[in-house]
Formats: sequence, structure tokens, C-alpha cells
Amino acid sequence: MLLRRLTLALAIASSSYAMADEGRKSLADKHAPAGIMGDHLHDEGKWMVEYKYMVMSMEDNRIGDNKVSDADAIGPPGPPAGINVNGIQTNAGAAPTDMTMEMHMMHVMYGATENVTLYTMLMLPSLTMDHIRGDMNPGGRGTSFTTHNSGFGDTSMGALIRLYSDERQDWIANLGCSVPTGDIYRESTIPTAGAVSQPLPYPMRLGSGTFNAKPGLTYKRYCDWWSFGYQFQTDLPIGRNYRGYSVGDEFRFNSWTSVLLTDNWAVSLRGEHLWRTAYEGQDPTANNMVIETNVESFRGGYWYNMGIGTQFMKNGHYFNFEFVPTIAQDLDGIQLETDYSVIASWSKAW
Repeated sequence: MLLRRLTLALAIASSSYAMADEGRKSLADKHAPAGIMGDHLHDEGKWMVEYKYMVMSMEDNRIGDNKVSDADAIGPPGPPAGINVNGIQTNAGAAPTDMTMEMHMMHVMYGATENVTLYTMLMLPSLTMDHIRGDMNPGGRGTSFTTHNSGFGDTSMGALIRLYSDERQDWIANLGCSVPTGDIYRESTIPTAGAVSQPLPYPMRLGSGTFNAKPGLTYKRYCDWWSFGYQFQTDLPIGRNYRGYSVGDEFRFNSWTSVLLTDNWAVSLRGEHLWRTAYEGQDPTANNMVIETNVESFRGGYWYNMGIGTQFMKNGHYFNFEFVPTIAQDLDGIQLETDYSVIASWSKAW
């Protein structure tokens, strides 16, 4: 009899903990800020669809952590053409001055079991880059042109696995990957004013061209009226693509804090450390003398971003928004610096 009563008491306590778990984790901070992916699971048999939009603004060139003018990015007139950075002569033809990257993302998640959620994400990037010409243009230095590219990007998919969970915390592993569905070779005559068709440089390409491993780990902790979390996420190309190169490895470490203003509304602050390595190999058509965006060793660096966000729930719909200025950056070689990003999403689970 005593054993039966003890078992019943434990069952009631377990049930109440489950209810407390469901109640606390169903408030407005149940998702991480908009710039975070792979931070939550869904119950078995449940679906979620999400549309996410991101725009990133990049303007002015930077060598390491020092900003340079457009004139300095092109280099002094006359031979040798271009600017010498880290022993590499580049920008003999043109230099980028600013870039806008837009990304439309459709995200689908499905709870395969209580502890495993499957996901896939389709991406539609739209890339626009402004330039000034160097000596190659007979009209003189400083004439401008704009290139654009858009279409399907690489497709992400994978599984989120619950490693540990209780009424106040979650440990989640992300076993993800990406499939090379984005086009990595398109030509344009715009840079040469219609004279010659040439391939778009690396930052204007829609995908990596390789299968990429994207493992990650997330920890979330819920307190009475606030929560916090950490995430380490990677993006690691496997081998080289058919053009003979691989994009750099990427490592992201995020930490964030969310504060509940009401059960349905929260605000958040996020810090992101981002590291990228240089490209390996070389596309044989990428002439690094012509422009810095064709230099494989000028694709890496370090960025520190700060996200200021809000999360809101209404009638089963979840809205997530972040403004993300770049606070510090130290770039390899000469590259366009990142100024800020804006990220917004809508999702619905059932």
C-alpha cells in the first residue's frame, strides 16, 4: 500500500512538472531571437511553417579593421594598376562600393518523435553590388556600374535532437547539412560595359557548390520572467565544387537574453561572434587582379554583431524581429564591411 501511494505521488508530481514545463516554455520567449535557427523542437506529429526575411547592408571597403576610401580601394592611377594588399595586386578593373543581400527563406519543421524534429529550409537570395571602375574604362576612373543576381540558394535540411530537457532547460543537438542547389556560375557583360562577358565574382554567387555539414549545439534556460541561451553553429564545406574551390568554414557563437513584458510579448538582446576562413582552391575564371571579390584569401575574417529584437504571439501566430548592427569586424585583405542586418519572421505551428 505504501509503495502504491508513493508511486501515485510521484506520478502526480511528474504530471505537474510536465504542466509547468509546457506552461513556461509556451510563452513569448519560447523561440530564440530571429537570427537564431535550430533552437526548438515540436511534439510528435506536429508541424510548423515559417517565412523569414533578411536584408544585409554592406558599404565601404575595409582592410583588416581600418576603413578605406573608394579612391584608396582602387589605388593610385597609372601602372601598376590596382591596390596592393598583403602582397596581392587587385582592383585593377574595379572595386565594390556597397552591396545589399536579401534572403527569403521558407522553413518547414515536423516532430518525428518527442525528441527528434526534422526540418528543411528553401532559400531565395537576391544580391546587388555597386562598383566604381578603374583604368579599364576609357571614360575615366570612377564611373559606376551595378551587378545583380538572384534565384534559388542552397537547401538546408537536418534533424534537431533533444539531448536533455526538464521544466527549465533544454539541450539540443543540430545534425544539419546543406545541398548545393544554388547556382555558382553566371556571366555578365555589365562590368566591361558590354565589351566582354565574364563570370560574377564569389560574393555574387547563389550557393557554395558543395555539400556542407552544419552541426550545432544549443542550450536554453527559462527563468520566471526571463530566459537566456547559447548556441554554437558551424557550416563546413565538404570537398571542392565543380569550379575547383570551396567556400570558407564558418563558425558562429551566439548568446542571448529575452525578457517577458507579457505572456505574449518579449524583448531580446543577442551577441554573435562570427568567424570565416579563406576559400580553398580557385575558380580558373576568377581573375584576382581585376577585383578584390575574386581573391580567395580575402573572404575570411571576424565579425561581432549585436541583435536587438522582439518576439510576439497572437492567435497561434508567432512574430519575430531583430535589428542587428555590426559592432566590430576584422577582415582578411580588403573587403566590403558589414553595416547592419534586419531579420523578420512569421511562423505557425499545428
